[in-house]
Amino acid sequence: MINIFAFGCLVFAWVKDQTKAKQSLIVALKSFFHILPTVLIIIILIGLLLGFVPQSQISKIVGEQAGFCGILIIALLGAILHIPSLISFPLAASLFKSGASVTSVAVFITTLTMIGVATLPLEIRELGKKLALLRNGTSFIIAIAIALIMGKIL
Repeated sequence: MINIFAFGCLVFAWVKDQTKAKQSLIVALKSFFHILPTVLIIIILIGLLLGFVPQSQISKIVGEQAGFCGILIIALLGAILHIPSLISFPLAASLFKSGASVTSVAVFITTLTMIGVATLPLEIRELGKKLALLRNGTSFIIAIAIALIMGKIL
């Protein structure tokens, strides 16, 4: 449905103004080729991870039996990694299929999108050290709470 909608918008833009539509397509292609190496590297790393780490080990580390310690491990991983959201969802699905619990997958996605260790220096510069650390710390706690609720609901 999203692709059909996007294609429809492209056709509408093309009919309205071909020059601007061409410029938009060029910008989109440049952006695509700019992020392509990162996406490919992450896909390769996911494949290697899932190929070399047995499902039983993934389940042991971040599955139901891992308990709160497993949730903290994957929450820290999500907070540290700087992965585009577009890639994080297939990675989360792969982890889930490999034995990770719903709670672990939820905390991974939530911390990945809410916490930015990689962008922390920028946040500190713009917001100040106290506010940046408070925002990230509060987000980490909220992400764990969200994951625990998701684990109970699902």
